Amino acid sequence: MKFARIGEPGAERPIALDNEGRAFDISSTTPDINGAFLAADGIAAVRAGLAAGSYPELGWSLAAGEAFSAAPTGERIGSPVARPGNVICIGMNYAAHARESGAEPPTIPVVFLKPANTVAGPFDPAPIPPSAQKYDWEVELGIVIGAHAKYLPSAEAAKDVIAGLLIANDLSEREYQIPGAAGQWTKGKSLPQSTPLGPFLVPADEIDGHNLGCRSWINGEIRQDSSTADFIFDLPTVVHHLSQYMALEPGDVILTGTPEGVALSGRFPYLAEGDVGEFEIQQLGRQRQVFFREQVNA
Repeated sequence: MKFARIGEPGAERPIALDNEGRAFDISSTTPDINGAFLAADGIAAVRAGLAAGSYPELGWSLAAGEAFSAAPTGERIGSPVARPGNVICIGMNYAAHARESGAEPPTIPVVFLKPANTVAGPFDPAPIPPSAQKYDWEVELGIVIGAHAKYLPSAEAAKDVIAGLLIANDLSEREYQIPGAAGQWTKGKSLPQSTPLGPFLVPADEIDGHNLGCRSWINGEIRQDSSTADFIFDLPTVVHHLSQYMALEPGDVILTGTPEGVALSGRFPYLAEGDVGEFEIQQLGRQRQVFFREQVNA
């Protein structure tokens, strides 16, 4: 089963795809895929509704492995989870990426935040900030939290608050992020529409997040080709660690780091206007963004 949201920004409606790829309108159960839905055990309710034949079919289906860049009706596909309260990120969670960034692999998770208003749909046009010179891509596995959690006693307990997984692109402006006394992760990671999510949210009990292929392409050329098997910190460890320092809420999204193969490595050029990026994680679908240079407001 997969969840998605279809419609224009701010007017998306929830759908579910069953294991045969058939699409169903689930708005009789929930008006949206959000924290309230997840906290109320909405995933189980939809699973039961699909089994009972309670939802109207939308008249189309998605074959296994089929690209999903727009609904067959031509409608926009939004982020599969409504705007989260928090977007929490783990830095350098793959040893090879830490090395290409010029750092030693961390011994405890590196944590930073992105504003929730950076979330975008997986196929929305992607703006490069007006003055950005080093805009970079990062394919990442995202965790969606399904229950309130703080001070969790163990990584094992953390498994129970993971509702599902999705794909993300953590777009980053390295010139804002790193150099000089004023460089900081908040500046480099907070740019508008810099967190495309989706297209799908897959329930955690239907996917193993620890052995998924992660790939990215720029203009059809492979950039990242790795696996979540290379995590330094696994998913429950990440959630348990975060819960010691902040309250996690239903609908929060945690980005778990990117593998090697980003422009920061020096092996590839940074993003430029007209570039086409594709970002894929096994079982979670593929994103596609066309990049354009945003203009300064008059």
